[in-house]
Formats: sequence, C-alpha cells, structure tokens
Amino acid sequence: MKSESLAITAAPVALLPRLAVVGAVLLWGASFSTMRIALEDLHPWSVMWLRMIIALACILPLYRTINLSAYRQGDWKLLLPAVIFQPCLYFWLESTALGLTTSAQAGIISASVPLLVAVAAWMILKEPLSARVTAGLLLSLAGVAVLTLGGQATESAPSPLLGNSLEFMAMVCAASNMILIRILGRRYDAWTLTVMQVVTGTLFFSPGLGYLLEVPAATFDLQLVLILIFLGAGVTLGAFSLYNWAITRMPASTASAHINLIPLVAVGCGFAFLGETMNPLQMAAACVVLFSVLMTQKF
Repeated sequence: MKSESLAITAAPVALLPRLAVVGAVLLWGASFSTMRIALEDLHPWSVMWLRMIIALACILPLYRTINLSAYRQGDWKLLLPAVIFQPCLYFWLESTALGLTTSAQAGIISASVPLLVAVAAWMILKEPLSARVTAGLLLSLAGVAVLTLGGQATESAPSPLLGNSLEFMAMVCAASNMILIRILGRRYDAWTLTVMQVVTGTLFFSPGLGYLLEVPAATFDLQLVLILIFLGAGVTLGAFSLYNWAITRMPASTASAHINLIPLVAVGCGFAFLGETMNPLQMAAACVVLFSVLMTQKF
C-alpha cells in the first residue's frame, strides 16, 4: 500500500483529474455567496436538507450504478467518520458560519485546507511534515486569527469571530474527510463514495424538514428555487462527484492544493452578488493566508 501511494505521488497527474478538481472548487467557491442568499429566507438545516434531497433525487435514477462489492469487514471504521466529517459536520458548521460572517471571509479561511490536509496526512498516514509546511500552517493560523479578530459586526455579518471560527472547524472536517476518501478510493469508486455521503447527509439534516414546514410557500420564488437546485445538484452532487473522482487519481496534497482557487471565486462572487468588502487589516490578513499556502507548494 505504501509503495502504491509513492507511485501515485510520483506519477504525473493527467489533465482530466485536474480539470475535475478545478471544476469542483469553482462550484464550491460560488456556493458561499449563493448559500448566504438562501439563508436569508430559510433555516440552515432546511437549506442543507433541501440540498441533500435534491442531490438524492438526481441519484435515484442511477441507483444501479452503485457498487458496494468492494466492502470489506471493518471498512465502516473508515466509512463512518468519512461521511460524518463531510457532509454532516462540515455542512453543519459552514451553514451556521455563513449566517454569522461574510462569504468572502469564509472563502479566505478555506485556503487553509491544503495545510490542514498535510497535517492530517502526517497524523493519520504518518507522512513526513516538512519545516516549510509547519511554518506555513502557523502563518496561516495567524492570518485566520487576524482576519477573524479584525472583523466588525454588521447586519450581514453579526458575529464574524464566531462565524470564522466555525468555518475553520469546518475546514478541519473537510481535510480529515479528504484523507479518508483518499484511503477508501483505493478500492471504492468515487461515485459510490459520493452516494454514501449524500444518503448520510439526507438523514443527518432531516430535522430541517420541520423548519421547512413553517416557511410560507410564497418564499420559494424563482431565484431561491434556482439557487437550491444549484446548491443541491451542482455543488452537493456535482462538486463532490468531481472531487471524489479526481482525488482517487492524484495525491491528496495535489488535489487539495487546487482549493487555493476557492478564496478567489468566493471573494469575487461575494463582491459581485452581495456587495461584500473587507477592511484593510482583513485584506492584509487574507494575503497572509494565501501566501502561507503558496509557500508550501512546489512549482
């Protein structure tokens, strides 16, 4: 297994996996602002349950393509935490965070994922952690702290301190999930892993149906319906499928490095669609976070 990992790391990454992971992060980047718009009308758990049920509806016609023959005794010890980390804990933390901070700040914090993946690989897979990555992680944490503490409460971001902290915890869950998916992807196909995530998420967020029943039918205008379809079919199903497929065909560290695109997309969409801005201190902190990630990458 170790030699297999080294072979994958050494091999050049094909174009299609790279395009798949870029497509996934573009969808994720756009999801921050669209999620905030949906949260203006719906409870976070309702939004998440609708995302999952829409994704599940897209999956049902393709149920014959699901292959569980790869299951081996004891796999649940990896499968269960993988689906709990993401989508359950990840989306719970992020949906709550986006009601408390701006999509731009949340997007910047997502840049810490590649560093967290490196730490998770060191802890779980016993991969070496270089001094450069360690320094980058510490610098990233400092940048996230300044970004968070430098935020001021506004009507659209009532508690940036709590919101950014929850978003960072969501990124820890995402990084843990990526490591587990990389391990499981040696035997399970990406589509089956995605279906497991969607089914688990649908059950986990089912209490959102109760909040949904209290929402007036007139709330669901065309904009909200299109946003929910985008979040469910495009992001929850599409992005997960693309990323899970890509991460089984390239090293986890290489795949996670592409997440650097998310802050750029998130900030751009937040500015374009929500009119979000950051103060000079926060912009400086955002640059520190991005620089800390870049300093750990090999070009």
